[in-house]
Amino acid sequence: MTSAQAKTLLLAFIVTAFAGSLISFPEISLEASIRGLNMWWEIVFPSLLPFFIVSEMMIGLGVVSFIGFLLEPLMRPLFKVPGAGGFVWAMAMASGFPSGAKLTARLRQSGKLTQIEAERLVCFTNSSNPLFIVGAVAVGFFHDPQLGLLLAVAHYGGNLLVGLTMRLYHPKQEITPASASSFSLSSAFAAMHEAREEDGRPVGKLMGDAVISSIHTLLMIGGFIILFSVLNKVLFYLNVTSVLAAGAAAVLSLVNLPSELSVPFIAGVFEITLGSQMISQIDTADLLQQVIVVSFVLAFSGLSVHAQVASILAETDIRFRPFLTARLLHGLYSAGLAFLLWKPIYEPAFHSEDTEPVISLPHAASSLWERVLENLQHIGPVVTISMLMIYIVIYVADNKQKYKS
Repeated sequence: MTSAQAKTLLLAFIVTAFAGSLISFPEISLEASIRGLNMWWEIVFPSLLPFFIVSEMMIGLGVVSFIGFLLEPLMRPLFKVPGAGGFVWAMAMASGFPSGAKLTARLRQSGKLTQIEAERLVCFTNSSNPLFIVGAVAVGFFHDPQLGLLLAVAHYGGNLLVGLTMRLYHPKQEITPASASSFSLSSAFAAMHEAREEDGRPVGKLMGDAVISSIHTLLMIGGFIILFSVLNKVLFYLNVTSVLAAGAAAVLSLVNLPSELSVPFIAGVFEITLGSQMISQIDTADLLQQVIVVSFVLAFSGLSVHAQVASILAETDIRFRPFLTARLLHGLYSAGLAFLLWKPIYEPAFHSEDTEPVISLPHAASSLWERVLENLQHIGPVVTISMLMIYIVIYVADNKQKYKS
């Protein structure tokens, strides 16, 4: 039997076993499926859709070329990627995964990145958004807004370190020519106009394409969220999670972390929301230990996000292996930063009257994140359904136009 045949047999066995598990545990599968669906249509879809549509339009209108021209002197020396990578990085931090992968793939398809540059860029533009870190994890799970600041600094600081590390990835590979060596608004505007002329689509067509492309990607993301939500629950009931947790417990013990965190850790490796919630409920671990593990889980992103990214990258020549390596690095960096920054950022605010934390999250800011998350859960389904209806109308009209032509 060849390795290809063995791979086919293994994949067929896994999928068949999963199908059998769905039949054996229908109630559990339905409950997990509904949980994943609720997460998608309440939070993920309405929070990511505006960023996706606006990003697509900014690329088509040449705004990304404008920003890229201005950021070239910063991004190329630091990360060995073109200035347009700065736009991807900012949008990814604001909107969360898998925005970085989608925008990187889009820039690669438009020829603004080489393969190696795209692989570098996708590695450090994968991050959770502030709404999830502060609103869901810190406030929702740990009931501690101040913790959100520590988690966010560790998370985005870890991403920065990943970017600096990945500049060493294929250092001698050919790169795209630098667009500028100095700040010049006129040259940046010329680059924007040139990109707009190359695209050539009318604004109406550009907007319609942006909506279709964005919703198509979000439908794929929703499918993966539901699939991995069910998979995580089924593995837990089949005691596969417990078996994997035994190995995780041995690794955690090497860094003096309690074995009770092993099951939530494995759950987080598959899907970060459930894993983060389970970590926050382990009373036998102290808060610092919980923060270290949840920081790793947030940075690793979970196999659900990995599958989403792999699906997006499959449309290009960007390889997935560097992304996987970067997620492990991001996990280690973020966990390390959470440990190092515990005292200067978090601990003084609660354990000393004389010492002030280096940075403090205002109460108004934490309340804002909490209100935004609560509002999304109420209006999210309405936004999702409305945009899906608009998507259907635009998609049908677009196909009628193609049929006539």
